[in-house]
Amino acid sequence: MTPRPTRPTTPRSMAVAAMLFGVLTLLSGGRALFGGVDMGHVVPFVLWFNFLAGFAYVAAGWGLWRGLGWAMPLSAVIAAATALIFLAFLVHVGRGGAYEPRTMAALVLRTGFWTVVTLLLRRRR
Repeated sequence: MTPRPTRPTTPRSMAVAAMLFGVLTLLSGGRALFGGVDMGHVVPFVLWFNFLAGFAYVAAGWGLWRGLGWAMPLSAVIAAATALIFLAFLVHVGRGGAYEPRTMAALVLRTGFWTVVTLLLRRRR
């Protein structure tokens, strides 16, 4: 009996991280948007983007887990869209707009995470 070939763990690890990231994003964004919790100086367009992107994170993670071909392009779209939102956020900050410092950190994390996922998936192709 020959052993079954195993799937590489990297896409599975990325899938779990993406889905966990998505669920946490949906919970925190939903709490900020609908929970009546004062989150300080939120930037509405960033908050809404992050909340809605949480659904895409979960979808991309599921696609990665299942090895579906559309997961890598979706990851690239998430990375690019997050980078654009980050750029718009930086313009907002540069114009003196109020913001929470954790928003800056979150955007660095989100942009970095999805960029790394996309680059690792492209390398594997």
